[in-house]
Amino acid sequence: MDLVMTLGWNDVALGKELGRDVFMMPDYLLGLKKSTTGLTTKEGSFIDVWEFDVPTDEAVLDAWALNFRQQYCSDEELPILMDGTGMTVEEYLNSHVFPHKSISPGPSVRSGDFAEFLISDYLEYILGYWVPRGKYSDKASKDESVKGVDVLGFFVQDSSKPTQKDALIAFEVKASLSGKKYNAQLQSAVDDGSKDLYLRQGFTLNATKRRLARAGKAAEVAKISRFQNIVDNPYSYYSGAVAVLSHGAYDTAKLSETIASGHSNQASLGLMVVRAGLVMALVHELYERGCK
Repeated sequence: MDLVMTLGWNDVALGKELGRDVFMMPDYLLGLKKSTTGLTTKEGSFIDVWEFDVPTDEAVLDAWALNFRQQYCSDEELPILMDGTGMTVEEYLNSHVFPHKSISPGPSVRSGDFAEFLISDYLEYILGYWVPRGKYSDKASKDESVKGVDVLGFFVQDSSKPTQKDALIAFEVKASLSGKKYNAQLQSAVDDGSKDLYLRQGFTLNATKRRLARAGKAAEVAKISRFQNIVDNPYSYYSGAVAVLSHGAYDTAKLSETIASGHSNQASLGLMVVRAGLVMALVHELYERGCK
């Protein structure tokens, strides 16, 4: 059973329910395609495998880089934040916004953020969920990962009329793009994601709601409110554990050793691996392009 079916949704049908075509995705995401074969773990869990062929077109890379930058700092905020610093756009972003290119833990934070951006796009443009953005702009330090659930996706038809068909999905995302061998990234995603239901979800929902409230987005705030009390307002809750791996880190034998049976939401857990034809050099290039 593949990830979409594990999560109880047909991707095309969900997109139609949301009133839009989920396949109208950004050009940089067109290279993300589902493999014809997945993997099965030794305990019998299915791992959905996706291949990501990185775009090479200059205009597409520039658009992708702009998407990167907007995750950290909106077009409206940037000139306001730069005012008084005496810095160029490149100097400001590298000094105050983007994780450091070479000083630890900057490179690993870049890798992790990149993977979360990719999976956020997957949830939004392929599965058709609403994925709030903006948490990366709230970092206290540019060289830290954001606490809480890595990626949240929501499906709600009418926040004033909750139904069991409304859905919340929480994804834990790990990455290995440095060229090193596989180091149990998918297992780490399973283990860390198991904490989401009881320890992280409420915190992340509240933090997301506060960001939206500060931005004056009342309709979006109402959507979050709909998911803050599952006891009185039941909904479908799904979990996803994802590893975004370079070709050098993709190891089918070790991936098959992943144990998911102890996950707190095991019955509604989807496992996913994105095998990406990229290395950190490209990730760094996208950050550099984002300064233009």
